[in-house]
Amino acid sequence: MERPFRESSRRRLRAAFIGACAIACLAASAHAADHVDITWMSIANLHLDLGSTRLVADGYITRLPQDLFSGGGGGLLQTSRRATPDAAAVREVFDAIGGKRAVNLLITGHSHFDHSFDTPEWARLSGARIVGSTTTCLQVQAAKIPAARCRSVSGGEEIALGDGVRMFVVRWNHSGDPAKNPEQHDAVELKSVPVADAQGGLRAGVAEDFPNGGGNRAYLFVVATRDGPLSLFFQDSASAVDLEAPIVIDGHDYGAPLANLRRALAAAKLDHVDLWVATGGADVAALVLPVLKPAAYLPVHWDGLFRPFKAGPPGPFSDPPLEKMLAAAGVKLVAPAHYMDRWRLDRSGVHTLDNAAVQRRLGLP
Repeated sequence: MERPFRESSRRRLRAAFIGACAIACLAASAHAADHVDITWMSIANLHLDLGSTRLVADGYITRLPQDLFSGGGGGLLQTSRRATPDAAAVREVFDAIGGKRAVNLLITGHSHFDHSFDTPEWARLSGARIVGSTTTCLQVQAAKIPAARCRSVSGGEEIALGDGVRMFVVRWNHSGDPAKNPEQHDAVELKSVPVADAQGGLRAGVAEDFPNGGGNRAYLFVVATRDGPLSLFFQDSASAVDLEAPIVIDGHDYGAPLANLRRALAAAKLDHVDLWVATGGADVAALVLPVLKPAAYLPVHWDGLFRPFKAGPPGPFSDPPLEKMLAAAGVKLVAPAHYMDRWRLDRSGVHTLDNAAVQRRLGLP
């Protein structure tokens, strides 16, 4: 007569233990990361290590030749032939940063060739899921990546990435001016999967298979730590011309970029960010700084589009008007010097990390 009682008691004790363990594990998991490691791989390409989430943003390692392009859109309107990613170059970088264990998420800010051209290669190598515009998702489908692997985001989404990391998608705009280079600037999404040739090649022009993808997507990351949140805002393009104008596509209003940023900050319960990774210069900064109030600024997309990856950037970062504005606002400038430079963001700020071994492995200067 005692056995049923003992078995029942054991089951209750076991359940209570498992429940207590689950709560403790969740609590520990929610504070697993106490820093973010950031690697600038070139152009607007980043590797972010957020603990259990390790992502590549954009990831354009291929260098398409400038003479492939012609026409308007900043000279990038159309191409003379289809082109494919430099799979060997992408693999070399993928291996150098740690292979599959180093990449479990891919995001794209927008879908021009210098941002999303290599996304299918990263997807094939890593098996990672993809987050980006509808255009990015259609581009990777053209490369035979299953549609289910790519999540199309329009802005306003909050995505839990695990271990206390949240990603807020902010609908943003692209650089340029609708009156001067509308083909590159204006918000355009692909309507269908582009048609690749037998080798998987696509047309890389901004009016061909690589429009901007409805403007841009910026990403606000918030990492819960034991000592409070760490925050990082990443945008890979921007125009001061219409940061305060709504983005409207096919009659749908996606909101004005700055208003969208304010909403994301409110949703994240932030009144500032620890690091702004961005491009756009002083004109953009004059509008964004009062909203974002970053403690530090890391400039990207200042090194050109066509210089070979192995050659490194053409020179040191220099933007005197922006540098003066940042200094006046008390914002620390974190200026990259070489491709694959790396930093750590923690509660005490942004600090340089030694990444010379990876740079040597890649043969960078």
